[in-house]
Amino acid sequence: MSAESRPPLRVVLCWHMHQPEYREPLAGHYQLPWTYLHAIKDYVDMAAHLEEVPAARAVVNFTPTLLEQLDDYAAQLEGFLERGEAIRDPLLNALASPVPPCDPEGRLELIRACLRANQGRMIDPHPPFRRLAELGRWLLENPHQVVYIGDRFFTDLVVWYHIAWMGETVRAREEWLQQLIARGGEFTIHDRSLMLQCILRLISGIAGRYRALAEAGRVELSVTPYAHPILPLLLDMESARQAVPDLPLPEVVHYPGGEARARWHIQRGIEVFERHFGMRPEGCWPAEGGVCDHTLALLSEAGFRWAATGAAVLHNSLRAAGEADRPACLHRSWQVGELPLRCFFRDDGLSDLIGFTYSDWNADDAVANLIHHLEQIDLACEEGEAPVVSIILDGENAWEYYPHNGYFFLHALYSRLAEHPRIHLTTFSGVLQEAGETGRLSRLVAGSWVYGTFTTWIGHADKNRAWCMLAEGKRVADLVLEGLPEGDERREAIERQLAICEGSDWFWWFGDDNPAESVADFDRLYRLQLVNLYRLLGEEPPEYLAHAFSHGGGTPELGGVMRAGTPPTTAG
Repeated sequence: MSAESRPPLRVVLCWHMHQPEYREPLAGHYQLPWTYLHAIKDYVDMAAHLEEVPAARAVVNFTPTLLEQLDDYAAQLEGFLERGEAIRDPLLNALASPVPPCDPEGRLELIRACLRANQGRMIDPHPPFRRLAELGRWLLENPHQVVYIGDRFFTDLVVWYHIAWMGETVRAREEWLQQLIARGGEFTIHDRSLMLQCILRLISGIAGRYRALAEAGRVELSVTPYAHPILPLLLDMESARQAVPDLPLPEVVHYPGGEARARWHIQRGIEVFERHFGMRPEGCWPAEGGVCDHTLALLSEAGFRWAATGAAVLHNSLRAAGEADRPACLHRSWQVGELPLRCFFRDDGLSDLIGFTYSDWNADDAVANLIHHLEQIDLACEEGEAPVVSIILDGENAWEYYPHNGYFFLHALYSRLAEHPRIHLTTFSGVLQEAGETGRLSRLVAGSWVYGTFTTWIGHADKNRAWCMLAEGKRVADLVLEGLPEGDERREAIERQLAICEGSDWFWWFGDDNPAESVADFDRLYRLQLVNLYRLLGEEPPEYLAHAFSHGGGTPELGGVMRAGTPPTTAG
């Protein structure tokens, strides 16, 4: 069958938008600024690219905790601009404050914060910012000199930092911002007020822009269970041994009440999604693509029509079924057992080319290379096959490694894929509406998008200890929750706080494979979240939560895996 007589190759671009809960749980102060910084840089740019290419199609997946934090940032900015209320994010507050910190340590901390950006892509392209950064690094090496530096340095530094984090489409459209860049320094209170107003407009408009794209049929929106938990590990930690039989597990092998918690995350995630987008999601990217048979059953029960994960899970499952050499095309939707839900598997090679390789290429050459790979998949298809290629990756992390926040690459990507005669850009739900063969699996080997295993979240001594801490908190919570009726405000607060503690991000960072600074950040925030859980329960927190327990300090790269919310200089 000639290529011309076959249906075009279906390609799904799926962008996962995720940030963990960065708020300190008692007073609501933000410990890390990545939610709002990625909002003004990546979430707005990614929407703009889709708006600029009407024929483009994509799936955009949102984590509910990200959506809720965006709401909180918008409320903070409105409160400051309209009523002078305090901003609870230290970095954003530094931009809003009329004067920089007076104490030496406060000034040094502001310098550290404003140097957390990609040197080659975000600092060096702006000579005034580069000079400020050079002085900032010298001051960190000579901290006793910071008392001799005037306020203007700190004001210009924090403004330039936010300029660097502004999306490329924002800089192209905002004339006042172009004027600030041209001036280069001596920024005023009025300049900073304009920037705060712009940040508010950007953040408060994100959900509406994606909703409009979805209502126009140009984007499919999907969701992850509420706080980004690894559902298979909540359901049964021993599922981690399906892919790695000798994996060390925590002393507490079974998370208490895991199925009820999994259902809670799924249902709450759907509720938050519906509140923001006015529709029910048809698809789910489970946190980290973490799947098992039980997870898919719960998602199907909740009404999801599709879920997606990594290709290694498919290969492990075929190998376990004795079908590792199956000749048929693997690029398709798959049915697991008798579930009506369909499963899609990420093309790891193509996804990782975008995530980790093309950032150093010429944009047109990179897109041409990707199209060449897709054309080879198309040519390899046999008569009667109608394949679908799933390209899935973070929608925020890669672009700070690209020139101009990936503007030229993304524009070329959407434009050239949309106009290619043998490629049909679509969505996962769009695939389900079209004719095409569905592969069949009797069962899944449980795993994630990272190597097809759960070793990124369990198995290391520090990761296992974190699970034991969580399980103990859950045991105490169960005792208290028994006496609280459904709908009780205190019960609601406890269940949400427990959900935050169940998120995947804490376990990702623990261990010795990640940068020490990032490990310390997430170790501290995880313990803060657990402490607040105990306080909501009316119990004294265990003494061990007062002490760091994870001491990472490995290399800044982990097998080509990039983390949401990663400090740009230490992405791993």
